Amino acid sequence: MGSGSMSTSDALEIYRKLQSGDRVEVTHEVKVGFQSWATSAVGTLVRKERRRHGLHHQRSPDEPAMSDVMILRRADGELTTIALDEFTKLRCLDA
Repeated sequence: MGSGSMSTSDALEIYRKLQSGDRVEVTHEVKVGFQSWATSAVGTLVRKERRRHGLHHQRSPDEPAMSDVMILRRADGELTTIALDEFTKLRCLDA
């Protein structure tokens, strides 16, 4: 992905411009305790969605928690769903 200097706003701008059929690389930084590592997925964008999720409890029903997600089709045909967060880095592979 490069130097790792992509900001959240950069990733969101790329996300906004993505269209179905675009090939993308998504890199996430995973943190557990004091350890962290990067994981990547490359695929073709099937669609983007804004999903309500139940990760937060004790919220008012009219105050939903939402996530931006991408559904990617990987080279082997597998579909994977990736939620964007502050650790997401995006790169469009279509030039």
